[in-house]
Amino acid sequence: MTDFSKIKDYYAEFNERDRLFNDNSGRLEYEMTKRILKEHLPKKAKILDLGGGAGVYSFFLAELGYDVYLADLSENLIQQAIEQNSREENKITSCDVVNALDLSIYKNEQFDVVLLFGPLYHLLEKEERKQCLNEVNRVLKSDGMIFASFIPYLSGSIAIIDRYFRHPEQVDVNNLDKVFKTGKFNNLSNKGFQEGYYPTVNELETLFKECKFKTKEIKSIRGIGYQKEDNIYSIKDDEIFDKIIDLIEQTSTKLEIIEMCGHAMYIGLK
Repeated sequence: MTDFSKIKDYYAEFNERDRLFNDNSGRLEYEMTKRILKEHLPKKAKILDLGGGAGVYSFFLAELGYDVYLADLSENLIQQAIEQNSREENKITSCDVVNALDLSIYKNEQFDVVLLFGPLYHLLEKEERKQCLNEVNRVLKSDGMIFASFIPYLSGSIAIIDRYFRHPEQVDVNNLDKVFKTGKFNNLSNKGFQEGYYPTVNELETLFKECKFKTKEIKSIRGIGYQKEDNIYSIKDDEIFDKIIDLIEQTSTKLEIIEMCGHAMYIGLK
């Protein structure tokens, strides 16, 4: 079972609010995710940003005129969002501490859209993931949309090898073997990303189908720009830069790229 206390402890120390702005990796992820949202979102919508941390995407969407409800497991991150919200002209409607397995504070068919940009990174067991998605289905209106980010199996598992080089106290032969066999990672240390789940695209799509969602699109986020972000943002030639961003988008639905892209997005309909 997922240890939610470990998740909360991790985000109490990790600077999640600034993660997307501290380096070019986060910068590209943020810009490409915004493009995906702008492409697919309806012009008006009531949106639940579930697992939305300190509200990076919530504030972006509120500025665009959407009615946004932010929810996250971390009291610390929600408090950061509340403090920022008090300073914003375009405010988030609510900021609540919520476990993604229990959305009972929300009504049936309350939302047009749910963003799930965090919980699927952490929920280790299939029954937990199904419980989360069934709750999302309940609070979505008919024909409502879900945007769910995930870490694909191959890129997530290979990243644990890289983690060993940087933090050998977090990885041994057993949990390295486990992540490649099951997609589940359990950190041996109390430092760093604690627990993770990395599904194949087929596994993820099957899960959503079982929870009565219809796939609209699955695509990479950073895609062919993954691990090339510093080079991309150092380009001085605007035409070349724009072409590379265009190519990231053009190739984003190729399965082989999704599996190796760092982060990917499932877009579905209730």
